[in-house]
Amino acid sequence: MIYGGGMLEMGLTMSFGQLVMDNEIIAMTRKVLEGIPVNDETLAVDVIKSVGARGHFLAEEHTYNNMRKLSDPKYIDRRMRQFWKDRGSKDLATTCDEKARELLETHKPIPLPENVHRALLEVIKGREEELGLKSSEVDQ
Repeated sequence: MIYGGGMLEMGLTMSFGQLVMDNEIIAMTRKVLEGIPVNDETLAVDVIKSVGARGHFLAEEHTYNNMRKLSDPKYIDRRMRQFWKDRGSKDLATTCDEKARELLETHKPIPLPENVHRALLEVIKGREEELGLKSSEVDQ
């Protein structure tokens, strides 16, 4: 289990941009933990034989079809420095902050099924009663 996505300052502060960044890093970590599949397709012995010892694999269809399977980050920019500069030189924190803002402004969550919504409201109401709080107006 990975804990603390988006947290800063020992969990006293929450950052949506940091949450986007942590999500990217967690996805990459999970991919590594899956391991590297070793089979006829991933070993590409036939491609190695056809390219030969002095050839390169960049132009091979097999390379193109498989090059992003182990790592394909959405926000970490791996372009050469000049290309990164040409596109604005945004650092990872800025990129993730912008993505977080976009998600907050545009995301439309799928509504919970009515029975789940009602069950959650009952849990909240029960806890409020236990704590002696006024019932919230969340059930609208």
